[in-house]
Amino acid sequence: MADSPASSRDKILDVAEALFARRGYAGVGLREVADAVGLGKSSLFHHFKSKTQLYFEVLGRVLGRIEERIAPIFAAPGEPAEKLDRVLDTLLDALAEHPTTARLLLRALFEEDEFSGEPCPEEEAARQVLDGLLSGMGAVLHAGIESGAFRDVSVAHALQTMMGACVFHFASGELGEELIGAPVLSASAVRAQKHTVRQLLHHGLAAPAAASGEEDPCRS
Repeated sequence: MADSPASSRDKILDVAEALFARRGYAGVGLREVADAVGLGKSSLFHHFKSKTQLYFEVLGRVLGRIEERIAPIFAAPGEPAEKLDRVLDTLLDALAEHPTTARLLLRALFEEDEFSGEPCPEEEAARQVLDGLLSGMGAVLHAGIESGAFRDVSVAHALQTMMGACVFHFASGELGEELIGAPVLSASAVRAQKHTVRQLLHHGLAAPAAASGEEDPCRS
């Protein structure tokens, strides 16, 4: 039995996500995607009119997976520090469960020059999801600063730090594995990264022991 249009579309998105994450927008051709899915190029065009549309649908789907898990945390009641921990844990879990996500997001930061002209609807949709995620994270940080739970830091720079610590870890490949001495997607490495990111964002770079004379919780 032939694949339904929906399953064919999902398969195209799955294959394209893996290819774009590995080689970026410029390094992938539609013929390669079609061949990998087992479709003719004309059949692929039945689902996606251009490589740009396909790329931004892939990116939007990736961001949507993250939004689906994090948006409820933004909407739920809770103290800012507790929310921040839940957001970080959930984001890191989402990145760990889909190894292509981090590399795709990291590549997307450097590929803006590949696109010219008016943004396509799929690009605008992906951007709206990203803006919503950043806005929600920023709101948690602002709430923490206003309540006195967080230091008076630059929210924009704190967001940059969060994204770098979360996304780069899973996009680092062999370099990351060499640094931590284990696969970055292993359960132990994910747990360690959660703890490390929490400590960095809760306490900054100064060790708690140096500031208070108490035992460093990172060593317990």
